[in-house]
Amino acid sequence: MKNKLLYLDTMITPQIITFIYWILLLSSIGAGLFTMFGGFGGFTFSKFLTGIFTMVAGAVAVRIWCELLIVIFKIHENLKKIATNKEE
Repeated sequence: MKNKLLYLDTMITPQIITFIYWILLLSSIGAGLFTMFGGFGGFTFSKFLTGIFTMVAGAVAVRIWCELLIVIFKIHENLKKIATNKEE
């Protein structure tokens, strides 16, 4: 395992992307809650709706972005398998 990491044969970025996904998801929820209940002007219905929209849209956007990154790495893995099968 150590040798594979030194020679870049193993990708660690997919695990990092999973960690970043959870951080960004929590940030999206936090931003939505802050929009709903934080700041000046007290509680209003429009701030509440904006906060809910921020949480939902943020969660969807983060999920799509991370899935696209993971797809790139899955393509890499499959191309690597194809290359090793053709060499044999």
